[in-house]
Amino acid sequence: MNTKIKPDWAGQGLLSQFVNLLINTKPIYSLMKQQARQVMIKTAEKNGVAWRKNYEKLEASGIKEKLTEVVNPNVVYPEYYKVPFHAYSEGNLCWKAAFEAPSATYAMGLRVWPKEKITWQTANHRLRSSFHEVLGTYVTQDVQDILDIGCSVGISTLEIHRYYQQKQNHPVNTIGLDLSPYMLSVAKQLDVDNEISQWLHTQAENTGLANESFDLVTLQFVTHELPSFASQAIFQEALRLLRPGGCFAIVDNNPKSPVIQNLPPVLFTLMKSTEPWSDEYYMFDIEGTLQTIGFEVLTTVSTDPRHRAIVAKKTIL
Repeated sequence: MNTKIKPDWAGQGLLSQFVNLLINTKPIYSLMKQQARQVMIKTAEKNGVAWRKNYEKLEASGIKEKLTEVVNPNVVYPEYYKVPFHAYSEGNLCWKAAFEAPSATYAMGLRVWPKEKITWQTANHRLRSSFHEVLGTYVTQDVQDILDIGCSVGISTLEIHRYYQQKQNHPVNTIGLDLSPYMLSVAKQLDVDNEISQWLHTQAENTGLANESFDLVTLQFVTHELPSFASQAIFQEALRLLRPGGCFAIVDNNPKSPVIQNLPPVLFTLMKSTEPWSDEYYMFDIEGTLQTIGFEVLTTVSTDPRHRAIVAKKTIL
């Protein structure tokens, strides 16, 4: 039975320090970054995700000229957000990252069930619906207003919006929030039926949105991409934004997952080379932090072989 609380390759151990040394050696890091990209693209295209065609379609769509429609000129980008990330030297603040993000997102589920002969569509549906099932169990109040923080190109936002639209007998107001205007531009393009009320370019730590204006706030596959101080600030902001009885739901990599803990050295090294805050994430006590801030943690549950969901509630005073 697995009892480790985190992978050996993350944190302050010798293995982790050795991997970090490799990553901090520039020629080796450059090679790792390129290898990570190639692994991602090959996995996607081998399983039917038209990576290059999707990119070309977005590049030719004319959305570059519409960037000003999304950009919030008052946004100040935190230093942690400006570091190289996901094999892009500009992180998420570039068109290349935004144009490749849909394909990378579609392919994400394939890594969860690599030995099963399933399509990327099936894998993506499993990935999303497993999280929605947890929400269906633990979020018992009516949901009228949803905020999806770190929404990227909006795939998570559209999926959760549609889930609640089908689940309930009234319209749902959903906002997708992200710090990258490039990602949000793609999100608007993918939202062909204008299902989402607003694609909001602002800091998640300081949204400027009204107190107690949401029934559900989600953070989907984002926390592992953040330093722990930023996550804590976002948790605090989520508490402010939720109505009493509202829920904050996180889904992300599961540090206790045997799959995550037993990744081959090549894969965990490549992953760490493109995820600068991995060590902090795997050492971060999310549940304890949520409780300290003032949430009631309702559950932490595995949603699939690689991920966990954490649902917390803003208690009614």
